Formats: sequence, structure tokens, C-alpha cells
Amino acid sequence: MHREIHTWHSPRLDKAMEVAVYGHYGFALLMFPTAAADFLEYERFRVIDAIAPFIDSGKVKVFSINSINHESWLNRHLPPRTKAVRHQQFNAYVAEEVVPFIHAHCRGRVPVITAGASFGALHSANTLFRRPDLIDGCIAMSGAYDLKDYTDGYWDEDVYFNSPLDYLPNLNDAAILAQLRAKQHIHFVGGRGAYEAPESAEAVGRVLASKGIPHEIDLWGPDVNHDWPWWRKMLPHYLETRF
Repeated sequence: MHREIHTWHSPRLDKAMEVAVYGHYGFALLMFPTAAADFLEYERFRVIDAIAPFIDSGKVKVFSINSINHESWLNRHLPPRTKAVRHQQFNAYVAEEVVPFIHAHCRGRVPVITAGASFGALHSANTLFRRPDLIDGCIAMSGAYDLKDYTDGYWDEDVYFNSPLDYLPNLNDAAILAQLRAKQHIHFVGGRGAYEAPESAEAVGRVLASKGIPHEIDLWGPDVNHDWPWWRKMLPHYLETRF
């Protein structure tokens, strides 16, 4: 498998940020790490190995980025407003640096599908819903889609606009709704086992249905818990059966 590591100093985050790229061709799969993990997490936990056939065949090209979750909502030592600002800076980094990097690396505009597990699922869904002009779909695995689950009671406008279960019900912008209604790949998958939050995916599904946005809510059984062995099954299953 072809593998590259790219690093540049992000002016929006004011720090060096790494991206791991796997493969040569195919649509772009933009992967967000879980919790406070890094850009090599999906490689370490063998998710990249699990989807290697799709990478090697040229079906998909993977871009796995770093997180700054430990500098925002997962850092209990920072003031809440600082966390919110950092989260917004990360959004700008993804939209204004990572997506253009993907286009340049692929030598043109290719479909970009976001993906992630756990906190990475929230990032993947939020990125799609905020920027449907840039993102073509998502595979969100085992996520909770209310950002307030991570803010320890803090609330401001930036929390609202990064919490899909808060802002989606009030989304009435005709242009954004039209873009989202044209998407063919909005997938929420998870389990009903330990530490999963199936009710969160179901709530997102109800909101999307009320807005006429095509989507899939796929909740696996009570034996499916919040852990890597299941994410190693979910992602290849979706790449094989939905794309």
C-alpha cells in the first residue's frame, strides 16, 4: 500500500499538523480520529489494514488527519470559551487547508467523504452539515451528535453551531438544504451494546427526515459495543456495499 506523511504549519491553528495519505486513486475518505488521538490512530488500530483492499484497488484514497481535541473540549484545564475558539479554528483548518490539500494531492476536485468513530463521528458529521459545498457525504460510526455531551455544561453560539442536534432542527437555509438533499452518502452506523449511543443517531435521523435529507441510520445489535473490532468491520462493510 502506498503511504505518505505530509506536515505543514497551519496558520489557523499556529502549529504543525500532519496528514497520513494512503493509496493513489479513488474518492477521498477524510478520517477524523477518536477522542484525543492522532493522525496515525486508524493505522495503529488496523482500520487501514481492514480497508486495504479498497485502497489498493483504487476505490478510495484515505486522508487521516490529526486532532486538536486535547486542546479543546477534552482538556478540562482550559476555560470553556478558549475551547470553543479552538474548535472553530479546527473547523477552519479542515475547510481551508485540508480540503484544498486533498484537491491538490488528487490533482482536481474529487468527492470527499468524511469518516470517523466516536468523537471522530461527531466531527465527520458536523463537517458535512456545516460545509456541504465542500463535503460529499459521511460515514459516522458510533457517535454522539450533541456537542453539549462534551462541554461540561458550557453553552455559547459556537457550541450551538457545532452541535448537529441543536442547529439542524433550525436549518432553513434553502441553498444549504438543497446541497444536503442532493447527497447520496449520509450514513450513521453504530451498535446497541456497551457505551454506544444509538438514541443519538436515531435523533439525527428524525431531524434529517423532517428536512427531506436522504440518509441511512444503521444500528447493529446489542452485542456491538463501542470498540475497535466493530469499527474494523463497519468501515469496510460500508466501502464495499455503499460505494
